[in-house]
Amino acid sequence: MVDLQGQYQKIKQEVDAAIHQVIDTAAFINGPEVKAFQTELEAYLDVKHVIPCANGTDALQIAMMALDLKPGDEVITANFTYVATAEVIKLLGLTAVLVEVNSETFTIDPAAIEKAITPKTKAIVPVHLYGQCAQMEAIMDIAKKHNLFVIEDTAQAIGADYKFKDGTTKKAGCIGTIGSTSFFPSKNLGCYGDGGALYTNDDQLAARVRMIANHGQSVQYIHDDIGVNSRLDSIQAAILRIKLRSLDNYAKARQNAAEIYNKGFANNSKIKTPFVANFSNHVYHQYTLTLNGVDRDGLKLFLASKEIPAMIYYPKPLHHQKAYADARFKDQDFAITIELCKNVISLPMHTELDIDTQNYIIESVLEYVNKN
Repeated sequence: MVDLQGQYQKIKQEVDAAIHQVIDTAAFINGPEVKAFQTELEAYLDVKHVIPCANGTDALQIAMMALDLKPGDEVITANFTYVATAEVIKLLGLTAVLVEVNSETFTIDPAAIEKAITPKTKAIVPVHLYGQCAQMEAIMDIAKKHNLFVIEDTAQAIGADYKFKDGTTKKAGCIGTIGSTSFFPSKNLGCYGDGGALYTNDDQLAARVRMIANHGQSVQYIHDDIGVNSRLDSIQAAILRIKLRSLDNYAKARQNAAEIYNKGFANNSKIKTPFVANFSNHVYHQYTLTLNGVDRDGLKLFLASKEIPAMIYYPKPLHHQKAYADARFKDQDFAITIELCKNVISLPMHTELDIDTQNYIIESVLEYVNKN
């Protein structure tokens, strides 16, 4: 699904030198590389504060802790997403309110958010899924109307641009109250282990996030809050600094690969290629097809027989997972989510895809789809 080894070979000398530099200095935790990466990512995102942390799940949890959400508070998020988004809500004793997604973008539906708001609602967590932004302008209008926090989950869309109606743009994660991301190796900006970050333009919120991520202390051994231990180590920061310089080129490579896929699958009634909204570009963390009248499991097995990987993100709605089952959530309220879970399939998408490989993948998919 991703070719991290091929990507590494192109930056091998820089990465190896950066790792050895960290080892030579022995500044393994909160060293100069972490501070430099933080500053460079702030500049790239055009945001005042980036706070690195240990992983994307921690980033979401720390954001909710920093916003002082309390047990019983309701947090609205999409039903069609990776479990981590809802996991941290439950871990903190908050109430997860799962809502429907848009049938074209697969991101959270603003109309569904509006319907789900109650006096207990305190925050919205839009997920920028597969590499494309949720409809943030409408979401921010709802949040302002109801005085709600907005925590952007941008683990799959770092570098994506949101386009406002007035023509201005902002990077994914830099629109709401606070943004969170993951640097898991397969992400568009991935390190060689675990990593994450939060971003915000709010000075006071940034200070609280930093304190919570560091055991609740702003001064060593003085603990003003309950915190966690969540740090991005220096070796990972050094790797991310190198890869950040190529992030836009990586996105362009993914967009070019998506265009080849799109042309290959054009005009096939059994295959729907990814929709790109007019309010966001797409950085294609995943390239996801929606199948119509095709045995998805059969296609996946057929591709595997040809040594082509394919993945299903995600096979079950969150409300069908035992850990998140709740009588409040009815299947009739999630017709789109349930259909997506039955019919989506993701093909290999990464920076190292070549035309011959893509043609082989396209031909193989069409061979199965047109015969079944």
